[in-house]
Amino acid sequence: MGLVLVLLGSSCASYNERTYMALEQFESGRFGEAIVAYREDGVTESKFLKGAESGTVAFVDGRWGAALKFFTQASQAVREVEDESLLHPERALESLAAWTVSETLTDYHGEGYERALLHSCLGLTYLALGKVEDLLVEVRRSNALLEAEEELYEVEYGAGGMGHFISALGYELRGDLDEAYIDYKRMEAKGLGGALVGSSLVRLARTLGRENDLAHWTKRFGEDTPPSPDAARVVLIAGVGAGPLKREGRLEVMTDEGLLAWAVPQIQLRPSPVGHVVLEANNLDASVSSVIIEDVGRIRAKNLDDRLALLATRSTVRTFLKRALRNSVEEEHGEWAGLAADIFTSVSERADLRTWSTLPDTWQAARMFLPPGAHELTVTAQGGQTVPLGVFELEPGETMFLIARTLRRRLHVQVLGGNPLTTDQPTPAASVPVEG
Repeated sequence: MGLVLVLLGSSCASYNERTYMALEQFESGRFGEAIVAYREDGVTESKFLKGAESGTVAFVDGRWGAALKFFTQASQAVREVEDESLLHPERALESLAAWTVSETLTDYHGEGYERALLHSCLGLTYLALGKVEDLLVEVRRSNALLEAEEELYEVEYGAGGMGHFISALGYELRGDLDEAYIDYKRMEAKGLGGALVGSSLVRLARTLGRENDLAHWTKRFGEDTPPSPDAARVVLIAGVGAGPLKREGRLEVMTDEGLLAWAVPQIQLRPSPVGHVVLEANNLDASVSSVIIEDVGRIRAKNLDDRLALLATRSTVRTFLKRALRNSVEEEHGEWAGLAADIFTSVSERADLRTWSTLPDTWQAARMFLPPGAHELTVTAQGGQTVPLGVFELEPGETMFLIARTLRRRLHVQVLGGNPLTTDQPTPAASVPVEG
């Protein structure tokens, strides 16, 4: 009976219930309160999620140092798991507690794709801090983890687009155009990035003198007017929408020999009013819309679908083990002991609903080439808020980054680079190296 009470206490609140207030604060733009809430003991009950959730909040708020600290804590918490998954992917499936008692009693180290995305988010944070070499290190780790996850489930997720994109940006900032070209080709092979990647392939094939490639890409994506050698560029990277959560799918059947209970997680979609983000240079009457570079929601659903058979099998094994236990204690201690065992079965069989809930539904990006000089910039969440950024002076060859996140209909934008010429606009959060 003592074990029953322990499990009653541990399973009375799901991850969604424990983190409801923190997620509400985040999506309402109360970022300081959300960080405090996510870091309270007993809220996430996972070092990985504690760092990942609070790191995401800090990142959206432009607190790059805090985001780096929290993301790093999440990474360190699962470092051994990552190293093991890279060497032996199949061992990610092993967990005695998950097979015998409850999924929720195991430590949560993130799904494989979440750990890969964590390193992409670390890379993006390093980009915000102007640390290109560190960015590239994190993206290489992200790619390796994603490959291990795909090997484990013998599937291609069409994922890793954000990692490839920010890797390409890093190589372009460093002047390593051959390496950037490879990353764009990888995105194209995965069907990610659409016109953004197509124009990048045309531009770099022309710059690198790859005539055969240029003919192929222009035939596929069309001729693109090459930017002038001294053009500045504005790169928008946006998290759009709210990624799906998990809810419990449950079945209980009372038999003559006791209760049987099955529980598995299911995807709970969270529709967003915003479909994409538009970057405008008002003084030139020019605009560009963001395209998807990473479909987080689709990947999450696919990953869960790939694991569903295993989760259902484990739930079945547990419920029959518990029924055998129930029959044994009833025979030894009587009917009330059997009833207590049925309660044990009901409260202990819970689907694991833990997930990185502050991730967007999609990561999207856009790029605009502009002549050096003063430009009035605006970012609009289609279906949501418009944020006038003000007027910025852009130097020849400079790259300015806009890091955006839509939360419901609100739009939050952080500016990296550029020299602000008006006072009613966000202050650039960090300087970014000039390309080349």
